[in-house]
Amino acid sequence: MRADSRAPFRTLYPPIEPYASDNLTVDGGHRIYVEQSGNPDGKPIVFIHGGPGGGTSSIQRRFFNPQKYRIILFDQRGCGRSRPHASLENNTTQDIIADIEVIRKAFKIKQWDLFGGSWGSTLSLLYAQTYPKTVSRLILRGIFLLRQSEVDWFYKNGTRAIFPESWARFKGAIPADEQDDLITAYYNRLTKPEYERDRLHFAQEWSLWEGSTVTLEPDADQRAYSVDPVFATAFARIEAHYFKHGGFLEHDNQILANVDKLLDIPTTIIQGRYDAICPPVSAWDLAQAMPWATLKIVPVAGHSAFEPAIQHELICATDAG
Repeated sequence: MRADSRAPFRTLYPPIEPYASDNLTVDGGHRIYVEQSGNPDGKPIVFIHGGPGGGTSSIQRRFFNPQKYRIILFDQRGCGRSRPHASLENNTTQDIIADIEVIRKAFKIKQWDLFGGSWGSTLSLLYAQTYPKTVSRLILRGIFLLRQSEVDWFYKNGTRAIFPESWARFKGAIPADEQDDLITAYYNRLTKPEYERDRLHFAQEWSLWEGSTVTLEPDADQRAYSVDPVFATAFARIEAHYFKHGGFLEHDNQILANVDKLLDIPTTIIQGRYDAICPPVSAWDLAQAMPWATLKIVPVAGHSAFEPAIQHELICATDAG
């Protein structure tokens, strides 16, 4: 919490434009959009976006002091400005981890900070466990450990109790005899040829469910953005693909089982108390397994990085690095 509760929340840094952008060719027929902004000679920090399939936006550059940081944003396979759009071929967790390492090597970076929220926290942890010597610091938000219990919380038995009206719409798009496994039902409609005519409808319904639950207070702009046809198509297809396949992990507790690999990496964990998508128990479990990490549970906040109190803590964390 803020030392002085009367002090104003920190706000985003002013808008900036990239000084360089690239489309890196990676394995499996994908091209990854990557941009750099801020100080070319500054401390490298990479923003790892959520989803899977969420993509980046210009506002995400503004969590970082542009005089201090060399700010790197990239769109993961199949989303944002990466191509082919909404592609599920050669699109796995291991592929994205490899892509992050390709970016680091292409930019000749020895070590960098990782800044990731939600699915971005998952990837940050997995990348750091794979390449621990390349990571100088972790700033994580809205922890998602990709355990089946967490997936079930959002798509089966948790969030629906908080947002019953949004859940009724999400569930109601699927016939009653398939409602016991909504991930599979949506996955089929988002990937199989016989549903192609109605694919956008199901993509928008999938995306709207998340867009309706991401903030503590209703956000009409977030809901509108979630049903943008280009965004929703990639987001829904890729996210359903990952969750249908267990996130492509070796086992359910993979991240927590390997936290010893992160022992020398300073870590800040920021979690909204009322996060309905990634509930605080995951941040708590991670912090208990990483006693060297700093856990900040933000009292009045949901899931979004742009909730005022979450935003404040994230900027304080980047400024402190």
